[in-house]
Amino acid sequence: MNRIFALALTLSASLLAACSGGTRSMDDIARDYVRLVLATGELDANYVDAYYGPPEWREQVREAAWDAQEILERAQDARKALLEIEPVADEMAGLRHRYLQRQLDALIAFVEIKQGRTLSFDEEAEALYDAVPPHFDEAYFEEILAEIDALVPGAGALPDRIEAFRNRFVIPGDRLAQVFERAIQECRTRTLLHVPLPANERFRIEYVTDKPWSGYNWYQGDAQSLIQMNTELPIHLERAVHLGCHEGYPGHHVYNALLESELVKKRGWQEFTVYALYSPQSLIAEGSANYGVALAFPGAELYDFERDVLAPLAGIATDEFARYAALREKLQELDYAGNEAARRYLDGEMNREETIDWLMHFALYSRERAAQRVRFFDAYRSYVINYNLGRDLVRGYVERNARTPEERWDVFAELLGSPRLPSGLAE
Repeated sequence: MNRIFALALTLSASLLAACSGGTRSMDDIARDYVRLVLATGELDANYVDAYYGPPEWREQVREAAWDAQEILERAQDARKALLEIEPVADEMAGLRHRYLQRQLDALIAFVEIKQGRTLSFDEEAEALYDAVPPHFDEAYFEEILAEIDALVPGAGALPDRIEAFRNRFVIPGDRLAQVFERAIQECRTRTLLHVPLPANERFRIEYVTDKPWSGYNWYQGDAQSLIQMNTELPIHLERAVHLGCHEGYPGHHVYNALLESELVKKRGWQEFTVYALYSPQSLIAEGSANYGVALAFPGAELYDFERDVLAPLAGIATDEFARYAALREKLQELDYAGNEAARRYLDGEMNREETIDWLMHFALYSRERAAQRVRFFDAYRSYVINYNLGRDLVRGYVERNARTPEERWDVFAELLGSPRLPSGLAE
């Protein structure tokens, strides 16, 4: 009992100081924020995506065992204290202040949802990710589908024809590792030409199954990552570079390594030792990871590399590669169909089977992939907006602020190493 009481005093020291008239700094609130994220992670196993701060903080939080209401009240107190701090003139410190405020807002909203607060898909997306997702009606997707139909002639339903054609470009299981390793090597080489990384940075790859996602980066701290690839469903050739960039270079691995080196090690900002998955940070993370593919492989370079290097490694014939590339370009225009499916499903407008059918028709998913996507909706809900809306916001920010391809890399690296928010990307 004495130990628990001591832990409570340790965890709430800054709060007690505030109540007794003491002044709390952003560093104090940042430490509170880290503990609040860790405590929320005890309520939801997915909430803490990465943590490499002091191990004893996690143990203290676990032993204190705050319930949802206590987390909520402490988060509200931390946010109130943050708002009492005078605005700072320094740009980075100002960005930090706004970042902490918005991350606390998202944490509060998430805990309220855990307590039973009901939000629509759009309300939840804005509350958690600081972004309002656009709407597209079915007519928008039907126009794209008509154009895709012309690219894959033949008899039968369009999703079946698409799947039959794309199956020509599935990477055989026994060649998967070498194709992925070569793709990641190329992603890394291209990124390091523009973005300096810590000398000790590295990652390791694991191949897994039975996951609702296709790939995941588990950042370990000290510029180290574990990248897991889900091999449950067939993996098409384009996924090699996409996952190599998205999970590795210049995606999640680079993003986390830069946050650690620039903000934690150089500035001592402890809030960046923890990554709350359901927060505005995720839109920056997923958006930059998706935009990173086009940044590392501009123009035709992606297709040239796949056709000339990866396809031979995979033993895939390239006689139809031009049509395959054209089809992929059009399929990307259906990206937001997944958001629409998630919105209708999570808002109760469609049930599971209707959502699978909708994805098969409007997103041209196979039944297996559509079912996996609905599993993702169940697990991560409005998180889906971070991939496409995030990519488009990051692209817009980078390309508005850069005049040349080289400057795009500079702006991109600056974004990854700073505490910017999604709402700030549109400014």
